[in-house]
Amino acid sequence: MSDLVWSDAEKEVAQIAFNRAYEREIAALIQDVSTQAASIAALEDLWRLHDFLSARRHDVDGKYDYRYSVLVFVFSRLVKEGWLQLDELEGLEQSKVSKIAALARM
Repeated sequence: MSDLVWSDAEKEVAQIAFNRAYEREIAALIQDVSTQAASIAALEDLWRLHDFLSARRHDVDGKYDYRYSVLVFVFSRLVKEGWLQLDELEGLEQSKVSKIAALARM
């Protein structure tokens, strides 16, 4: 899929959708971390939070890759995980949206 061509209009739609998904996931992560931090009562709880944050950072950093050659895969994962809705990709070529939808169902 690295041969897909992205028009300027599609790039704009993609950037907005990408940013929305990222903001949603980060907001949910912050809420989760706040809840976990509020319940820290022992050193083990602190280390557990540290481990959780390390794992989530690795996941988020790897997931949000804005290279056009992999963006269809990124969007399909974000749709599958619920951070993005297909209708937020309106403005992309229908063939791209169809690929994203098909991959999200896998």
